[in-house]
Amino acid sequence: MLNASLFDLGAALAARKISSVELTGLFLDRIRRLNQKLNAFITVAEERALADARVADERRSRGAAGPLTGIPVAHKDIFCTKGLRTTCGSRMLAGYESPYDARVIEGFSAAGAVLIGKTNMDEFAMGSSSESSHFGPVRNPWDATRVPGGSSGGSAAAVAARMVPAATGTDTGGSIRQPAALSGVSGLKPTYGVVSRYGMVAFASSLDQGGPLAKSAADLALLLNAMAGYDARDSTSLERPAEDYTRALGVLPGADAAKPLGGLRIGLPKEYFAEGVEPDVLARVREAVRWFESQGASTLEIELPNARHSIPVYYVIAPAEASSNLARFDGVRYGHRAQQFADLADMYRRTRAEGFGAEVKRRILIGTYVLSHGYYDAYYLQAQKLRRLIARDFAEAFKRCDFVMGPTAPGTAFPLGAKTSDPVQMYLSDIFTIAAPLAGLPGLSIPCGFDAAGLPVGLQLVGNYFSEAKLLGAAHRYQQATDWHLRVPRETPL
Repeated sequence: MLNASLFDLGAALAARKISSVELTGLFLDRIRRLNQKLNAFITVAEERALADARVADERRSRGAAGPLTGIPVAHKDIFCTKGLRTTCGSRMLAGYESPYDARVIEGFSAAGAVLIGKTNMDEFAMGSSSESSHFGPVRNPWDATRVPGGSSGGSAAAVAARMVPAATGTDTGGSIRQPAALSGVSGLKPTYGVVSRYGMVAFASSLDQGGPLAKSAADLALLLNAMAGYDARDSTSLERPAEDYTRALGVLPGADAAKPLGGLRIGLPKEYFAEGVEPDVLARVREAVRWFESQGASTLEIELPNARHSIPVYYVIAPAEASSNLARFDGVRYGHRAQQFADLADMYRRTRAEGFGAEVKRRILIGTYVLSHGYYDAYYLQAQKLRRLIARDFAEAFKRCDFVMGPTAPGTAFPLGAKTSDPVQMYLSDIFTIAAPLAGLPGLSIPCGFDAAGLPVGLQLVGNYFSEAKLLGAAHRYQQATDWHLRVPRETPL
């Protein structure tokens, strides 16, 4: 059961082979055994999970169950959750309990999923390694001396170690796809606006997007059904017809047959296959490309000339938005407050100095600087212009191809502490993932093999707006022919 797909778990529950209470107990037991080693969870909601499971079993007995009813799901600790603390991996919110649920939490609750806990993360989603958390670093289940990626590293590690069958994350510059690649799981960043940001604590509002992490693309499709949808409470939520992302996979009874890959046009950006990518990563990605070609897909070299500007553009725009969004954490209304201070201004200073970690402070300072008088035009305005050019490059590429394919990350999981003293090297971990959120495009990472050290390699697919179903369908076909996504980390055997 621990390595079963969401579809198989749903079938087992429907056939009464196992109850939701029993299934939840299996995963809770695995969390108890592994979390001390991996630190993937900040909060384990054991009592709530078992209560949710009992409700799910009763719901199933009434014939009111859906595909996710009774299945345990973990949530990145950036989604507000009523009755549980929401910390964002920060001392600033270490004791904060939200009075309401995020739209994503509401969606899974309505689907009957079991909330099993909240996962560890880089503080306020600012990081690429899940080392900046106030609650300690997350460790990679494939090698506990290495990082799982970030900022959704807790969710990725929890799924990889089979501590939970599925989890949610958020992606601002690659924070779902990069940890999915480094941890050997599948992760999807939807088109900006497809998943509501209501109740998702903001980092960079024009970039943040919630999405799922799971073992397979088929499982991602099922999860996205619960996450996507218009929400009037979020001004950036897109009002469009509801979509069943599992329909084209040929998985559920009555679904369309999985579509063949003949005629699919895959663009290979020359910028993504250049120097700086580890040889093992390039080799595994090229093997995956050859498999798509063997199934009738055609490949062509494309150019994304402005993609090289993605890192500097992102690290102007994202910190600028963060400096505004994080101004609310001042010790007045909620969160941490300094115990000793001379006056109101001193309380602000001491509270923020104590409550924020080094990376968050760095980004607030950068963001405030680029928005300041005399520098706004030179930095922020220029970054926004380049952002439009990056989006235009993708628009031109999609006139010639259906998907853009390449490595998710330039390397595999790196040792803990290897890049914490060099922020630029840490930022470069996201060099292939940042362009998609800058353009608002959907992106997907799936496992495509291992390097010589036995660490997972991720394959990234980026599609045009609202092409999630097509991306998931192509990835599903690949995973039907391979078993990389079914491999269990050597340090956390079943």
